[in-house]
Amino acid sequence: MAVELERKAGVAFIDEDYKLAVDLFSKALKIRPNNAELLASRAQANIMLHDYLEAVGDAIKAIQLDPSMAKAYLRKGIACFKLEEYQTAKVALEKGVRFAQNDPRFAKLIKECNDCIAVENASITVGRGASTALAKPKYRHEYYQKPEEVVVTIFAKGIPENNVVVHFAVQTLSVAIEVPGLTPYYLHLRLFGKIIPDNSRYAVMSTKVEIRLAKAEALNWPSLEISDKDQRPTNPSSKAKVIDWDKLQAQIEEEEKEEELKDDATRNADTQRTMNKKT
Repeated sequence: MAVELERKAGVAFIDEDYKLAVDLFSKALKIRPNNAELLASRAQANIMLHDYLEAVGDAIKAIQLDPSMAKAYLRKGIACFKLEEYQTAKVALEKGVRFAQNDPRFAKLIKECNDCIAVENASITVGRGASTALAKPKYRHEYYQKPEEVVVTIFAKGIPENNVVVHFAVQTLSVAIEVPGLTPYYLHLRLFGKIIPDNSRYAVMSTKVEIRLAKAEALNWPSLEISDKDQRPTNPSSKAKVIDWDKLQAQIEEEEKEEELKDDATRNADTQRTMNKKT
């Protein structure tokens, strides 16, 4: 039964019906709750649905069941990265790469984590006034918007594409431009509205870097960045909440126990009704 559910879930995933895939993997996990492969597969489907917290929970449990499962570390790293928990993502990826030396995805994602961590650290330094050199950006930026997207332009001439790193998250944009001999340029924005990271893109041109942010909703943004009056942090170090992954996993396990108790109670009630009918 679990094998057939897993097969159907795999077909649904290939067909890009990720919601159905999650549902089928969940049913299979009720039959085989300690199956690391099923948990890692459901984590991937949750990532595709942008349900990153669920993906992290599945990946953590898969790692507990199979500490050498490279793809579980990869999926934890990807989900944490999407949640902007770059340091946690980096730790997971560095552990996982030991079990997948030839998988280039680990090295690529670790580099992206390092880039984002560098952007955050540079922004913190500027915020504290510790570095006047970084406080003065070399390039200027501006933006305009359409119903479906916001276009951010950084006016920077003759920048090689390899020297530009852009990272999209649900409500942040991070840009790093590092050219040898020039002061590094870092731009980290807490966006006014949410975007769809996978649909956002950028292009490095001869006179500028053009960044297109795909809006999650077709709403007008009064400004590019969220303001203090909206009670949202503009300093990347001032996150509203630091996620305690151990506590999260404990909550997940507690919920699973409650579900199992409910299932047992339902089965016992059904058994009792059957016995009463027989008597």
